[in-house]
Formats: sequence, C-alpha cells, structure tokens
Amino acid sequence: MARLNEGRVAIITGAGRGIGREHALMLASQGAKIVVNDLGGDAAGEGADATPAQEVVAEIEAMGGEAVVNGSNVADFAAAGEMIQQAVDTFGGLDIVINNAGILRDRMIFSMSEDDWDSVINVHLKGTFGPAHHAAVYWRERSKAGEENDARIINTASPSGIYGNVGQSNYGAAKAGIAAFTQITAMELVKYGVTVNCIAPGAYTRMTANLPGFAQMDEEQQEKMGPRWIANAVSWIASPEASGVTGRVFDIVGQRIGIAEGWHLGPHATQSEDASDLKPIVAQLMADARLNADMSGNDAEGPGRPAKTI
Repeated sequence: MARLNEGRVAIITGAGRGIGREHALMLASQGAKIVVNDLGGDAAGEGADATPAQEVVAEIEAMGGEAVVNGSNVADFAAAGEMIQQAVDTFGGLDIVINNAGILRDRMIFSMSEDDWDSVINVHLKGTFGPAHHAAVYWRERSKAGEENDARIINTASPSGIYGNVGQSNYGAAKAGIAAFTQITAMELVKYGVTVNCIAPGAYTRMTANLPGFAQMDEEQQEKMGPRWIANAVSWIASPEASGVTGRVFDIVGQRIGIAEGWHLGPHATQSEDASDLKPIVAQLMADARLNADMSGNDAEGPGRPAKTI
C-alpha cells in the first residue's frame, strides 16, 4: 500500500528541533522528500548552527529517505526564494511548504524592546510570508503552463495568537497575523490547486519547556504532550487525502485535534446620534456576547478580559 505522502516534496522551516523535526521525520517516513530548513539559533533567535538540521537529514537518510539541509534565515525574503528553488532543483518539484520556524522573546508590553518586537514579527510573520510567496509564484506558473498542482501550505499559529496570552504581545500578534494570512491566501490560491491551512499547536518542546503549564510536567505528561501528535495531524493535512480542506485553523494539543472558529459578528444593535445613549446599548451587547477564550479555547473571565457587565 502506498504511503500517505509517497513521492511528495516538502520544505519544513525550523525543522532542526521540536515540532519541525517531528514534521520532517513523519513526512519522510511516509515517503516524502524533505528540505530541512533550520538556522540553528537558540529559542530567542540568537546564533546559528547547522548541526541540528544536519542531524535530522542524517536520521532521514538512515531510514532510507531523501533529505537536504537548508540553513537560511526564513526572514530573509531572497533566501526564502532560494529555498524554494533548492527543492525544485534537488527533487524536481515542490508540493508542501510547512512554515514552522519561530522564536520567543516574551515580555510584558512595558518591558518589550523594539528589537524584541521586530525580531519575533520578522521570524514568524515575515518568515511565513516569504516561503509562501515564492512557493505560490512557482505553483501559479505551473498552473498557467497547464500543469496540475495538489499543493499545500501549512502555517503555524499558536493559542497565544488566536486566544491571547499575557507576556506575548509580539508573539501573539505575529501568530494572529498568520491565522489571518492563512484565511486570505487560501482564497487567493484555491484556483491554482493549493490549499492553505494553519495549526495552533500545544506541545512540550524546547520553546515551551519553561512556560507555565509545561515546566511542571513529568516525563509521562511530556510524552503525552509530545510534538509527534502535531506532526501526525500535519502529515495528513499535507497529503492528497486533504485536498478539500483549506482556510482552516486547527487547534491541536496532544492527541486532541479541533477546529478553531474565527471571528464572527456577535450581538449587535443600532446606534442613535447621541453617543451618550450608547452605555445601555453596549451593556446589553456585553451581556449577550460570549466571553473571550482562554488558552484552552474556552470562555473565560479574568483581569483585563471582557466581562458580562460594564
């Protein structure tokens, strides 16, 4: 029986460690050929080291698969284009782009520097745009030439981006942008045979190991929350079986997979010309509206969160 991603070509950014590494190993085990991208910096984005990506390539080759290293910084727009070309030149085409690379610079807004903001936005948001743009150009040209695509872009958001988390205004803003980027590009690329989806993963990795809720986990809990469950879902989304799935944000935490339902118009009313009339109107809207979600995606109250009353 053919494997799930037999013969498909995938680029995975940030694939040297954590969730990205699991994506690479999972897809390779299913028959995909992999470009393993990783700059090799630390969790804050400092430094560079080719070793993690090289080790993943060696693991893939040891299992009989095909893979190559790419050490580019995903925030470098030109380098992102070269990465797409590397896949085409090395493996003869491109079917899957998984935008996974990321860093953390967690700070409260009053302590966050401009560099903390810019670095996180560049790696996450621009680092998603660059590979997606260059891959879209490639697939559009194929389509215009009469070739059929069954292509995938899979982006990585976060519960911090779709629900919100204290101390992560830079990271959350980038991830919220990625969720919106996913919905928009899904509509733009559907006619070219490209689906665009997004995951908001929760897993125990190097980046999350010191965060509240993860730092206290024992080995058994770490295993249950391991990144292999994220990769398991992504490998299916990347496969031909998922050709009818696009524009979705999947909330994946451990073995649980769900769909995050985005912004919808909630309770609404008609304003009068006198702004002073708005207090009772807004009070009723707040009473009728759902609360914002917590990091688990459930309605929650708390300091700074919208309440049911004024």
